[in-house]
Amino acid sequence: MKDWIALVMTRELKALRREVESYPSDAELWESAPGITNPGGNLVLHLAGNIQYFLGAVLGGTGYKRYRDAEFGSRNVPKADLLREIDGAIAAVETGMSKVNDADLKKPFPEAVGGTTPTTGAFLAHLAVHLGYHLGQVDYHRRIISREGKTVNALPVGELKP
Repeated sequence: MKDWIALVMTRELKALRREVESYPSDAELWESAPGITNPGGNLVLHLAGNIQYFLGAVLGGTGYKRYRDAEFGSRNVPKADLLREIDGAIAAVETGMSKVNDADLKKPFPEAVGGTTPTTGAFLAHLAVHLGYHLGQVDYHRRIISREGKTVNALPVGELKP
């Protein structure tokens, strides 16, 4: 089961990378649109920080320091830097999941989250769903801002091969 969770998270992060690469310019990652609270760039920082912290630092012991306020407060971070953050998140999935076995999924997650301590399996499922949720927001943001309807093949089933 843990291998499937890692596979899905990695697939979503690769799709996030394709989304960022598909923005026509760095500036468009940071444009706002009516009714949209967070531009694509902030969502990317949030997702990468979230994964690097919970999988990299908490499960993998990487020492990554998360600055959640900066994930939503930063602006005009270049596309190249966002891509590096995504690559760091992909590496964090590998590092963190390599320290987990299937029996660990039934144990409490090593850190309380939101005032509760879910099982590791439940929290990893939550992180995967959270990643997919915001990935969809980034996709719509890119399409609205760029006025391009092209797909980045965000959810290729073929990438689910172990």
